[in-house]
Amino acid sequence: MRRRDFIAAAVAAIIPGRVAAQPAAKIFRVGMLTRGGPISDESPPGLALIRGLARRGYTLHHNLAFERRAAMGRSDLVPRLLAELVASKVDVILAISYPAALASKKGTTLPVVVYSAGDPVATGLVESLAQPGGNLTGISDVTVELSPKRLELLKEITPDLHRVAMLWNAGDPAMTARYKVSEAAAKVLGISVEPVGVRAPEDFDLAFAGMSRSKPDAIFVVADGLTLLNRERVLNFAVSNRLPAVYEEFDSIVREGGLMCYAPDVDETFDRIADLIDRILKGAKPQDLPFEQPTRFRLVINLKRAKELGLSIPQSLLLRADELIE
Repeated sequence: MRRRDFIAAAVAAIIPGRVAAQPAAKIFRVGMLTRGGPISDESPPGLALIRGLARRGYTLHHNLAFERRAAMGRSDLVPRLLAELVASKVDVILAISYPAALASKKGTTLPVVVYSAGDPVATGLVESLAQPGGNLTGISDVTVELSPKRLELLKEITPDLHRVAMLWNAGDPAMTARYKVSEAAAKVLGISVEPVGVRAPEDFDLAFAGMSRSKPDAIFVVADGLTLLNRERVLNFAVSNRLPAVYEEFDSIVREGGLMCYAPDVDETFDRIADLIDRILKGAKPQDLPFEQPTRFRLVINLKRAKELGLSIPQSLLLRADELIE
């Protein structure tokens, strides 16, 4: 390089306005649409999703951004929140719950990854797990396999279990299907079921009043955005009435005071969600990505809660638990 060219290049590097503009790194925008509360960065699912995306080259606030919309238990708000996400020009949507998945199927052609929306084939979200078609893929439900196991575990912990109150979101077809599977499993085990359906946050007080009048031996919570959003109210009711409370999803609830949870491993599930998002961002079409199923499950038992209830956990169950909270 000639001396004057070298000097010109050096000057351009230090004088404002003379520097050639560098193309900004693309920021990939992931929209999160939930019927319940928002998935925060600090929550177990949020942390697992961020870790999974980081392993695939995405760094939050650098080349990755989240747009969150949460209906806080109001299904009627979901379509409007979806429209907001579409208008914000996200690259892919993570739809959490059946109402969020259904709205995304009807209201946009953007690629969608679905989680916690029940059996996607039974609810008509997709044609088949292997060939979803349309703009949806995700992680499917395995309630048919898990419900009998959860109730068997509950019966091991509470040998005198005869009657269980099943609390579920009756306004959600996917959760109603989950409830029906759980109800059938309970009957096979000789457990009678008290159906406790709720459709909105204001229904929980009525549900509690019904359980107070006719007290069950335990509460089995079918987990979705609505019941998880109101989990503190459920736990407080269970504690004040000395009732074992068993949850379908998110073992963090057991740390908050629930007795037991047997559910898909959150870290594995959200790592696989991150993988689906990554593949879509790299050009894959949802219709070509089969719906996946969880493969790892965790049994978490709150020993402190069991002691408060006067329950003695069998040694065989203690050995099978993935985590014991003391």
